[in-house]
Amino acid sequence: MAGHFTPLQQDHLLAVELTSGNRAIVAIIAVVAVAALAVAVVLLRQVLAAGEGTDNMKKIAAAIQEGANAYLARQMRTIGVFAVVVFFLLMLLPADDWSERAGRSIFFLVGAAFSAATGYIGMWLAVRSNVRVAAAARAATPREGEPAKDLTAVSHEATKLAFRTGGVVGMFTVGLGLLGACCVVLVYAADAPKVLEGFGLGAALIAMFMRVGGGIFTKAADVGADLVGKVEQGIPEDDPRNAATIADNVGDNVGDCAGMAADLFESYAVTLVAALILGKVALGDAGLAFPLIVPAIGVVTAMIGVFVVAPRASDRSGMTAINRGFFISAVISLVMVAIAVFAYLPSSYADLDGVGAGIAEHDGNPQVLALVAVAIGIVLAAVIQQLTGYFTETNRRPVRDIGKTSLTGPATVVLSGISIGLESAVYTAVLIGLSVYGAFLLGGTSVMLALFAVALAGTGLLTTVGVIVAMDTFGPVSDNAQGIAEMSGDVEGDGAQVLTNLDAVGNTTKAITKGIAIATAVLAAAALFGSYRDAVNEAVADASNVGSPLGLSLDIGQPNNLVGLILGAAVVFLFSGLAINAVSRSAGAVVFEVRRQFREHPGIMDYSEEPEYGKVVDICTRDALRELRTPGLLAVMAPIAVGFTLGVGALASFLAGAIGAGVLMAVFLANSGGAWDNAKKLVEDGHHGGKGSEAHAATVIGDTVGDPFKDTAGPAINPLLKVMNLVALLIAPAVVKFSYGDDSNVGVRIVISVVAIAVIAGAVYISKRRGIAVDDEEPETAASAGTAPKSSTDPAVVNT
Repeated sequence: MAGHFTPLQQDHLLAVELTSGNRAIVAIIAVVAVAALAVAVVLLRQVLAAGEGTDNMKKIAAAIQEGANAYLARQMRTIGVFAVVVFFLLMLLPADDWSERAGRSIFFLVGAAFSAATGYIGMWLAVRSNVRVAAAARAATPREGEPAKDLTAVSHEATKLAFRTGGVVGMFTVGLGLLGACCVVLVYAADAPKVLEGFGLGAALIAMFMRVGGGIFTKAADVGADLVGKVEQGIPEDDPRNAATIADNVGDNVGDCAGMAADLFESYAVTLVAALILGKVALGDAGLAFPLIVPAIGVVTAMIGVFVVAPRASDRSGMTAINRGFFISAVISLVMVAIAVFAYLPSSYADLDGVGAGIAEHDGNPQVLALVAVAIGIVLAAVIQQLTGYFTETNRRPVRDIGKTSLTGPATVVLSGISIGLESAVYTAVLIGLSVYGAFLLGGTSVMLALFAVALAGTGLLTTVGVIVAMDTFGPVSDNAQGIAEMSGDVEGDGAQVLTNLDAVGNTTKAITKGIAIATAVLAAAALFGSYRDAVNEAVADASNVGSPLGLSLDIGQPNNLVGLILGAAVVFLFSGLAINAVSRSAGAVVFEVRRQFREHPGIMDYSEEPEYGKVVDICTRDALRELRTPGLLAVMAPIAVGFTLGVGALASFLAGAIGAGVLMAVFLANSGGAWDNAKKLVEDGHHGGKGSEAHAATVIGDTVGDPFKDTAGPAINPLLKVMNLVALLIAPAVVKFSYGDDSNVGVRIVISVVAIAVIAGAVYISKRRGIAVDDEEPETAASAGTAPKSSTDPAVVNT
């Protein structure tokens, strides 16, 4: 939109209240949300009723539980301080009245608490389910005196147990997300969108911290364990002689379970925030209820999807049963949404209560817009599911091609993985772009209706989120189950193969859910972009003098806006680089510690001495909590710096640049990492020389490179995009007030800009001063010569 923001759309100024009929609908939706929590409890009891296996397996599982609980407890204390600071900062931002300002801050804490609770519950159950899945697989190789069990039946039971663990997390995700949004709408009615901004920010901020921190923890342990154990010592993955194995298994839970559950919860919450903000403008009173009806349908279909995943004898693998549950859930969602659309919405915008003249006079059918927009989101989820599976499944050509390149060494493995990741990013980005554009076309001549259609597409995609979360949790539970089996030595033969197959399926489900999570992030960010536009419109309308229009224009031809676009893309690259470098530093510390234990305790190799697992867990915990601060500050401060320095137009361009670069970077990192991981699994299954071969060593190196790609930097981009969009949405009125209105205060603007830039620069500088991992002897030599400071990767520091 060229020129400056003018009050062309005054619909946002209308006083939209919740009618008694819509209030009753929202109350019913809240009951559906509570029902989801009840189903979660039922599933949880089913999972915990399963057997835990041998005493040795229980001992290993207990160590993983202890490490995961200790890490999350320390992480919550760290994040808690940050949350308190943001709570008071939100109180300072402009609002219509005190109740709205207080509600926004209070529900920021509610969103943060729900996000943290979702992540914690996911981790808590996963570390109890992993040993039960391993025990279920153990039945395939019965001991003397035990009856033999059918291998297929054992595999199906282990699959169902792992997936229902994810079902618990999925039900908590959709239940808490929907319940929180319903409570805000019931209490605040017309003011709900403003209060929901705080709810969404709380969910997104905590998810980003859990994603970054958990990702650094898990990949530092995983990379360190692989480099010393597999590559240097030549021992198998999850060998109990490797001191990093417990930390590796802990990391699967705090990264993939806790982090991804919180990530998808905030996607759920933030998409609802955007849909309700835009729905209030586009549909009037109905806009405060209909965006909740769609995810409520998703809750019901998620319940069906979770229970449908019951493997059959005819299934080729566990992935077949999981795909069946996903697609059945998606189809039922589409049918139920169609019924809801025609039963609830009128066929003309003029028949909607509370919409402005611009919308009421629009020539179109709200039923068609709503149904097609939601269908776009559901179809997008299904297509991305298949596309990601193509690039990451072990039986598809891309992964098999990477496996073949292992015959020529690690360099070609890395190159082929990068090329596949780059190629897959293009196709996924095009799909998401077409979906956004298709939804946009539904709005016709009304930009606000078009943006609302994009938000509805996001809610459509979220109808499958319960099953998506279950698919994601399936991955780390299967991975942990295989680790416990390997470390205990109590699961052999067919039972071990069952777990290997489950782990390969889990790698694919994790990659698929990352792809879908990226799509939700882009749709949510695009919808929030529209909300940002509306917030600026409102702020400009409230100001009697907007001054120069240059800072308000969205014309990309303006140099300040082009600079904002470039900065938005640059932040994604900087964020990714910081996350990967953090893994590198922490993994270096783990390598030093594991090497030290092998060197100083030679009895570890012949099992006469036991490794000190706790020291590696402590290293990963300390480094993860320290390293997450810089990416967190970057996400919050970058929009503030751009907005108060270059203006609201440049800030809008900044968000566009971040969305464009973010979707490509996130898919590239996730898919290349997933492909490398499964290429390693392919070789370990006996292809190209099998375990212990040079090809195996090459794929281990590829997988090591891919670990921080797919489990740290890539997934963390999702909450990064939404945090930056929400921060921009919240500060937009303040930027207008201090830059363009009668209350313009250049001094305040300059101070805020300088402080924000200084915080970013200081955080990055401190992060870079920590150095990177180097050769064993080099830090000691440098330190003794007084030429290098001590760092976390220095053996002397690690040992203390």
